[in-house]
Amino acid sequence: MSHTDQDSRLTSRPALERPEIVPTNLLRQSMSIVRRNLTHIKRMPEMLMDVTIQPVMFVLLFAYVFGSSIDIDTAAGYKAWLLGGIMAQTIAFSSFIVAVGLTADLEKGIVDRMRSLPINPAAVLVGRSISSLMHSSIGLVVMSLTGLVIGWRIHTNIAEAALGYLLLLGWGFAMIWVGIWVGSKMRSVEAVNGVMFATMFPITFLANTFAPTDRMPTWLRTVAEWNPISSLTQAVRELWGNDYPLREDAALPLQHPVLATIIWIIVLTAVVAPLAIRTFNRRTAS
Repeated sequence: MSHTDQDSRLTSRPALERPEIVPTNLLRQSMSIVRRNLTHIKRMPEMLMDVTIQPVMFVLLFAYVFGSSIDIDTAAGYKAWLLGGIMAQTIAFSSFIVAVGLTADLEKGIVDRMRSLPINPAAVLVGRSISSLMHSSIGLVVMSLTGLVIGWRIHTNIAEAALGYLLLLGWGFAMIWVGIWVGSKMRSVEAVNGVMFATMFPITFLANTFAPTDRMPTWLRTVAEWNPISSLTQAVRELWGNDYPLREDAALPLQHPVLATIIWIIVLTAVVAPLAIRTFNRRTAS
């Protein structure tokens, strides 16, 4: 075959067309990132251990090991009273989940590749937040089913029961911004693990999550009752009809736990979200 024939055949081939870039909005871009994060969990199911195996272990451990030595004056005893605290602790750990995931993505350059695409920069954070909240919601479902097995029941109406779950999800949303802030600030997953363990575990245990505050020393009881985790836990217990009678001198957040929890959610989000966004932008711009 002559060079002329080869040249004619090459020129006769249809030119490759550049694929058309279809503009999308923030919601579609964020949901694409959510889908990517959920696919990651699907391929690594061990990532669900913190919202499946761990909460069940906590429920069974405290209900049957420590519960025998703690007497709670409720319809179902300590087991039903405990579940609200376990749920509050698990949803608070949503900050841990998003911090570790975001730091890992930053370390591997995944966030840089996402931001190089023609998408809204906020889609990265929105997508991570939605997927983390869905991740934590799995834990609430697992613990609810576990609670039904050990005797926990909701003794109020549907509206109050739903409000209890909404408060938990609202608190999870606020904690996600804490996780974004820490994840953007720390330079390695190991650093995130150290910081989050050193802060989240004392905060969730130094509350009314596993034991009543009225039996603590005075100074410790004051700290525990003003802990926002205590407000959330008390609100959930009251809304589900598993609350424990408070002392007359109980702190104000425990006397009005639903209102206090809503205030905490708004304040934490309003304070931490701008810090998290600023820290994330500085980290990704460098």
